[in-house]
Amino acid sequence: MSNTNDFNTMGRIISGIFFTFIFAISGYSLSLVPVFDRIGPLANAILLAIIYRQIFGYPELFRKGIAFSSKYLLRFAIILYGLKLNIEVIFEDGIGLLAKGFVTIAVAILLTLLLAKLFKADSEISLLLGIGTGVCGAAAIAAAAPIIKSKDEDTAISVGIIALVGTIFSIIYALILPFLPISDTQYGVWAGLSLHELAHVALAAEPAGEEALALALLAKLGRVLLLVPLCLILIFWVKNRNVTRSEERTNITFPWFLLGFVAMSVFGSYVLGNHVSVTIEVMDGISFITTFILTSAMVGLGLNVSLKDVKEKALRPLLAMLISSVVISLLMYWIAGV
Repeated sequence: MSNTNDFNTMGRIISGIFFTFIFAISGYSLSLVPVFDRIGPLANAILLAIIYRQIFGYPELFRKGIAFSSKYLLRFAIILYGLKLNIEVIFEDGIGLLAKGFVTIAVAILLTLLLAKLFKADSEISLLLGIGTGVCGAAAIAAAAPIIKSKDEDTAISVGIIALVGTIFSIIYALILPFLPISDTQYGVWAGLSLHELAHVALAAEPAGEEALALALLAKLGRVLLLVPLCLILIFWVKNRNVTRSEERTNITFPWFLLGFVAMSVFGSYVLGNHVSVTIEVMDGISFITTFILTSAMVGLGLNVSLKDVKEKALRPLLAMLISSVVISLLMYWIAGV
């Protein structure tokens, strides 16, 4: 009987994982369609998952597999995300950009939270949006969410907002590029210091040329590197907050997947990066797998979104995040042009 139950449980987990894969594939397919190609597969997959939930309800049959994707595949994707980060290049050429990236993160989080308090917005969503805006979008939100004990619904809403707003900003950047009184390299630094996702930075900086794109990605990866110390600060903050609120005391477990993130960063920087036989195609393949797994994991979060409360919960944090994004854009434009 026990073996039968274990077999049934494993079957439900596997079928649930495949269920999220179907949405991820659909998100990639939708990203080939004009307009939706600007949003990206991750946001498309979450959008499809949210629509499915509103029409058909939560797929209870696949709950265990979906939960597995949301928890474990998500952490695995973040670990693989570390391969995108070349530590050696950052320390050789990007120390100044690293310091400027710290400014971006500090302003994004503090200003978003300040505005959220002023607008009486949902503090948890606002914090996730501030972290996503300051660091690296969905990956940063996914890393921070378990530390602050974020609800799946709030995490999914935050990821969706980041993807949408970041896409709009990157398109605006590309459109105004010909009219800006700064050099292409300065433009690249500006994009890397101010835009939300790594993909948004690439989208905005590519029209400015290879050198601008390289600087943009370097500036952005410096912000990604700061994700680890930021998460450690969050752990310290959450523990102290729980001490002062005895009714909310919980054990904050260390996010061990961040050590995997660091390990993959070191491995990618000093092993794969110096190995001639590792081709660009191989790295592109790893990048695709990472994004696909992250997309599949986010589907589970999207399926937990009920639109009944979204309007009330999301609009004010969105406004706070929009204002913060504009302020960061203007501030980093000035810094990049100095």
